[in-house]
Amino acid sequence: MQFIDAVKNDFQSTPVSEKIKALLAIAGSVQKSGKLVTTEQIAHAKAIGATDVEIHDTILIAAAFCMFNRYVDGLATWAPQDRQYYIDRGPMRAADGYLDIDLYK
Repeated sequence: MQFIDAVKNDFQSTPVSEKIKALLAIAGSVQKSGKLVTTEQIAHAKAIGATDVEIHDTILIAAAFCMFNRYVDGLATWAPQDRQYYIDRGPMRAADGYLDIDLYK
């Protein structure tokens, strides 16, 4: 969790690859406005090895999460505030996915 917190707080100073840093910078621009993604950011990401698919997916995922967050905020939904809930839930989602198998029996 300390590593995740460090990435969230200042990914530029964390021990992730330069390519990941470039992609996270693009995602951060998307978070503010898709129009803030610059040609320089894209060129830099490509220069250090990011593929068109990786750049595309970064932008798509960042934009999707922005939309999801605005959607649930607009509906005034709630989310558990206890961080441990998410720590415990992550391995379950990784193993089981999101589909409730019993629903289709």
